Amino acid sequence: MELSLCTKDSFEAVLGAYSDMVYRLAFSRVKNSFDANDITQEVFLKYIRADKTYNDEEHRKAWLIKTTVNTSKSLVLSSWNRRRSSAEFSDDNPELTAVPDKNLHNIETKSVILSAVMNLPKKYRTVIHLFYYEDMSLNDITQATGMTVNTVKSQLHRARGLLKEKLSESGVDFNDVS
Repeated sequence: MELSLCTKDSFEAVLGAYSDMVYRLAFSRVKNSFDANDITQEVFLKYIRADKTYNDEEHRKAWLIKTTVNTSKSLVLSSWNRRRSSAEFSDDNPELTAVPDKNLHNIETKSVILSAVMNLPKKYRTVIHLFYYEDMSLNDITQATGMTVNTVKSQLHRARGLLKEKLSESGVDFNDVS
């Protein structure tokens, strides 16, 4: 994902470099691939409209993450979303099941872990996703989310505790995963 230290790169290069990250973050927040796709499109429309110049790639990435979090939050809080049928989001809905990664050795364990992460409260899903899936540092997460370092640390600690509990209930040893 190495773009030139940029001011303005082509939209196609930025889309190629960051669309998966934006989608995964949106999906981790809304737990629905249709909404995650809509959010991803909206984030990149905002990116085009903003027509900003970025100091470096970290600045661009932080802007995209913050915009994804805010766009996801707007969708979740919208009156349209609140009126949608809860049956649409039942556990039987295949759209809530992520496509398995073919490179993983133990797909079952990955599925249990993903399920446990997706069942965390949204604030914990976000920090877990950014920390583990996007390999962001605590400082990067604070800049992207607007939270304090202590809040991020606290949420990571609580999320790990909840994951440990959920994974042990599923028969997965948390120490082998973390």
